[in-house]
Amino acid sequence: MEKRQIISILTTLVLFAMVAAGMTSCQGQVQTVLPHKVVANGQRSVPVYPDEEAYLHVARMKGEGGVEGMVGDVKQKLQTKEIEDQTPVQIVTADNNGAVITVTDGPMKGLTGFVPKQYID
Repeated sequence: MEKRQIISILTTLVLFAMVAAGMTSCQGQVQTVLPHKVVANGQRSVPVYPDEEAYLHVARMKGEGGVEGMVGDVKQKLQTKEIEDQTPVQIVTADNNGAVITVTDGPMKGLTGFVPKQYID
C-alpha cells in the first residue's frame, strides 16, 4: 500500500509541476499592447464611423462638393459618434485609410469603430 501512495503523490506532484510550467510559459507569450490615442488636429473631437465602408462612402460624397457634399456632411453627423481629443484607444486592425479602434478609457470606453488615419497617434 505504501508504494501506491508514494507513486500517487509523486504523480500528482509531477502533474502539478507540468501545469505550473505550462501556465508560466503562456504568460511569457502575451504581447504588450501599445497605447494609442486619437488626435483631433485642431478640432475638439474625432468622428468614429461604424465601419470603413461607411467612412469611404461619406468621404466620396463630401469630395463631390455641392449638394452631394452637404448630404455627405449630414450622413457623417448621423452615422458617427464623436470622441474627445486625446482619448486612449487600442488599434484592432489598420490599413491605408485608417484603423478599427476600441476606446480603452473615458466615457465612451468599449466603443469600437473606424477612425480615419489622420486622427490616429
